[in-house]
Amino acid sequence: MEKVKVGLVGLGNQGRGHAQMLNDIPSVDFVAACDIVKEKADDYAKRYNVTPYYNYKDMLENEKLDAIAIAVPHYDHTPMAIDALKMGLHVMCEKPLAVHVNDCQKMIDAYNEAKQKGFAPVFAIMFQERTFAHYRKIKTILESGRLGKLIRVTWIDTTRFRTQTYFNSGGWRATWAGEGGGILTNQCPHSLDMYQWLFGLPKTVNGFANIGKYHDIEVEDEVTAYFQHENGMIGHFIVSTGEAPGSFRIEIMAENGKLVFENGKLTYFQNVESMLDVLKNSKKSFDSVENWVMDIPYSDRQPTGHKPVMEKFINSIVTGKEDLTAHATEGLNSVMLANAIMQSSFTQQAVTLPMNGDVFEAKLKELIKTSKYVKTVVEDKNVNMEDSYAK
Repeated sequence: MEKVKVGLVGLGNQGRGHAQMLNDIPSVDFVAACDIVKEKADDYAKRYNVTPYYNYKDMLENEKLDAIAIAVPHYDHTPMAIDALKMGLHVMCEKPLAVHVNDCQKMIDAYNEAKQKGFAPVFAIMFQERTFAHYRKIKTILESGRLGKLIRVTWIDTTRFRTQTYFNSGGWRATWAGEGGGILTNQCPHSLDMYQWLFGLPKTVNGFANIGKYHDIEVEDEVTAYFQHENGMIGHFIVSTGEAPGSFRIEIMAENGKLVFENGKLTYFQNVESMLDVLKNSKKSFDSVENWVMDIPYSDRQPTGHKPVMEKFINSIVTGKEDLTAHATEGLNSVMLANAIMQSSFTQQAVTLPMNGDVFEAKLKELIKTSKYVKTVVEDKNVNMEDSYAK
């Protein structure tokens, strides 16, 4: 097959990285770059010797593309992906898949309709954290069953510290109309994806969100959520953009021990016998369970980050054999978790999954319509997106 002709939509902070990746992949013919800011499109066109566009529809109509990469503000993911899928194009979408569940479903419906029409689109999402070695190791351990019955997961991610300058750096950021949410929509979709990738979706969600607690924004910048799973496991999910120093800790409590990931170290506290057996059968009132502490090695030999995700997307197109880091349809789950947390916080009631997206979409439209927030915009031309990723 000839090189895959790809057009890139969105030339902001994330788009900058996508452009370089597309330019570096040998099987890609990077042919078009689109942004509503003419100067950006022209600059990238000159830099990468591609055709500039200022409207993505013009790019779709005038370029004989095989695929597009979408790296624009969240609300625009939906119409752009749908228009491309209707044309039978392959689509790589940045996270999150969409702002709310209903828009996710529209994208999934468009993908399924494209397949029914005889197209074979590859539809991927940029969940690069699925390539991280520690997550892959944790998933392997969970799937092995060696931990036994899962009891509790506590997930703390307060490493996403953001300054007011960051939120002022774009007119769309941290507003209901421009972004559709705060930390759950922008900074922590990866953690939400990894939670559901490892443990599945809970059956009920209780969310507690603080709006603009640390920043002059109209969306959430601190969230605590409580999950109840069908198998009896409970989950805690704690995230913030206002803590420094932040913490990143995953604690998995199970009948055969405790698995902890923190500070780049994976540790297993292995019980010598089932905690549940001791709990039920011990004749002692104050018994304990002996455990052995061991460090679990995990390999970093496989490539990680954005580029291998993009390479798998392109290779799936070239070979016709789909092997993606994450199929875009899987992006629905993390959006559903985010929506459910916020809906629970707004209503002060638990939300059962899978949720009806109409309630949250209506609330979002109400927030946009009644917003009196006045955004201060000071463009920051020195944003380095690599600084935003949890280390």
